[in-house]
Amino acid sequence: MSFSRREFLSTAVVGSLSLGLRGQETSQPASKTAASTTGKRPIIITAHNGYDYIDEAFSMLRGGADTLEAALRVVRGPEDDPKDDSVGLGGLPNEEGVVELDACCMHGPTRRAGSVGGVRNIKNVSLLAKAVMEHTGHVMLVGEGAERFAVAQGFPREDLLTEHSRKVWLLYKETHSDWWGPSLADPNWKKRFEAPPRVGEWQLRMQHMEQVAAEIGIAAAMRPDAIRRVLFPPTGTIHCSALNDKGEISGCTTTSGLAWKIPGRVGDSPIIGAGCYTDPEVGSAGATGSGEENIKVVGAHTIVENMRHGMSPFDAGMDALKRIAHAYNNDSDRLRFMDMIYYVLRKDGAYAGVSMWEGYSDRKPHTIVVHDGSKRAEKTINLFSGYSQDWPPTPGSY
Repeated sequence: MSFSRREFLSTAVVGSLSLGLRGQETSQPASKTAASTTGKRPIIITAHNGYDYIDEAFSMLRGGADTLEAALRVVRGPEDDPKDDSVGLGGLPNEEGVVELDACCMHGPTRRAGSVGGVRNIKNVSLLAKAVMEHTGHVMLVGEGAERFAVAQGFPREDLLTEHSRKVWLLYKETHSDWWGPSLADPNWKKRFEAPPRVGEWQLRMQHMEQVAAEIGIAAAMRPDAIRRVLFPPTGTIHCSALNDKGEISGCTTTSGLAWKIPGRVGDSPIIGAGCYTDPEVGSAGATGSGEENIKVVGAHTIVENMRHGMSPFDAGMDALKRIAHAYNNDSDRLRFMDMIYYVLRKDGAYAGVSMWEGYSDRKPHTIVVHDGSKRAEKTINLFSGYSQDWPPTPGSY
């Protein structure tokens, strides 16, 4: 095996769980952090997977392009990239092997919104959400109806399952790595933890998955990542908010959702107010991470409303994170198995990137990408010290 069980666990022991932010819990965060109390316009903020596309979007914005067009330019990059298995083409499918996509957008200048959920066979669902906004009297379309509307609007039907994502799904099916059961919110959530495995049991399971991966045709170099994705379904997403020099602002979020999900599952990304919310008089916010948790606190709307009442982008985002933690009584046993990243942009250009934890590991810290004339990736400001852990837990890890 090219990796061990240890690599499936967090690389850092979770420290004491406290709402203290080590000196950062003020409206004036420490320097060199992903927050500002004053800002520049124009400015674009996005998740880490928008880094390669933000230059062109910023040039569009500075050249007078509409704010939503600039934001969509960023998120279309990952949608079109078959190597990004969390968005659009190549996204990891549901448990039946079908890719289902979600997206929403909000256009500040006209106070309009569009959203789609559970869409199959349409690659650029961010553009489809915009089409719903522009060409219907509705805000949200889902499933078969959304697909038929897309075709009527000229969107081509495409097979979104790439050869690689198909093989990873086959690995999931062949190794019976189904993970449904009590969620973290369930009082019986600890039933998810199996008894400690017998000596060598974990190694045998990994060897079996490695063998199946080889038989399916997954390249040796890609097998560790494929096995990780089978055991710990990723939730990747991309959000982008764009603000021009006139103070006009828009936002959008798009995703392929949770890998191996039950068909029809919709997360926070297409939910106006959860995965994305924009108010032209206040600002914009979006989210990536644990979709179910974000829906329950209506995270993006909560953040924008906090800013409306005078909170800084940093404080507004931290408050939303604290609401999630409060729902679990700040219980570190549960909170370590979830994560959330918020991207916050105020109308004056002030911004913040905040997260539940520091990252997924010391090699994968959470970041927010910012472009206000200079492009940079900044580490988010975390609520809790340490790194989140994969869900579901490995046998005997509790």
